[in-house]
Amino acid sequence: MAELLDAGKTIPEFETVDQHGKRISSRDMKGKVSVIYFYPKDDTPGCTTEACEFRDSMEEYRKNGIEVYGISVDSENSHKKFNDKYSLNFTLLADKEKSISEKFGVLGGRVASRVTFIVDRDGKIRYVFPKVSPKGHSAEVIGKIRELNLI
Repeated sequence: MAELLDAGKTIPEFETVDQHGKRISSRDMKGKVSVIYFYPKDDTPGCTTEACEFRDSMEEYRKNGIEVYGISVDSENSHKKFNDKYSLNFTLLADKEKSISEKFGVLGGRVASRVTFIVDRDGKIRYVFPKVSPKGHSAEVIGKIRELNLI
């Protein structure tokens, strides 16, 4: 397993599809503050709690120009069902080949570990939450973004 990326590193290049089949790459994240959160599996209790908290906080993220990306090793189809079931309002990225999780150093066996990265407008990682507790995490992320003066 690759080593977990640290603050100060540039995010690795990648390209994949979101829950709607749209191609998304790391280049699309340049120029915006981004939250990239990895999670183990669609529609499981902890992952649903985390996703719904990001969904419920999305107005706060959007008004500050922040993009949120959830990534797991689930397929585009699985992400679409998860998105539709919980009316998610942010981007879910499919990592079926596990290559993105590997590049970020979050692959824990067959699934991604629960890790969140705050990325600045230049694509540099500004903060890493290496062990995430789903409940309250979205508020924790917004607080850290403010503390880092990214908004």
